[in-house]
Amino acid sequence: MAPQAINETVSKMIVGRVALIDGRTLWFPRSAQKVRLAGIDACELPQWSFDPTRYGKSTLKPVPCGPLARAWLKRIVGDSRVTCTVIAVDSNGAYVGSCSARGHDLAVEMLRVGWARVNSPSPPGYISWQRYAMVARHGMWATYVLDMDEWRAGAVDRTLQRQPIADFNLLAERKREISPPFIDARKRPAGTDR
Repeated sequence: MAPQAINETVSKMIVGRVALIDGRTLWFPRSAQKVRLAGIDACELPQWSFDPTRYGKSTLKPVPCGPLARAWLKRIVGDSRVTCTVIAVDSNGAYVGSCSARGHDLAVEMLRVGWARVNSPSPPGYISWQRYAMVARHGMWATYVLDMDEWRAGAVDRTLQRQPIADFNLLAERKREISPPFIDARKRPAGTDR
């Protein structure tokens, strides 16, 4: 599901245990409310990325980007209570807010481990955590991954049975990818320190 335009500004606090829909969306079952983490975007559940290390000479290793993003968010949240400060409602009726568990901002933690990217608008400091993950090649930054918005626009099959070849084909036709340029990094001139 694409990040939706903000329709309405609200101020509300939601606290409780959560189930995770994907790497950026929380579900509060007791109050039946869905909250998207403000300022970030993550791979959709059926989305694949590809490790630049190849099988043999021609095949890239598929990486389940969406499930790994959700798994990392689950690891961060654990069984803790989550506190979300809702700041808006998107066009799908989902709340958008800043959420924390055990004193940690969930969006910052997802950026830090590399399974989310900054989405505009985002709070100050988020871009620094994204740069940290990119430089360290954490999470999706260690793979070739199609920009989430382009993936949403191009993916016909959005079921969990989606095969990696479908995303490989989308990546081959890409307009934008969000991965670091691995090939360029390997062709650095000798004697440089960067």
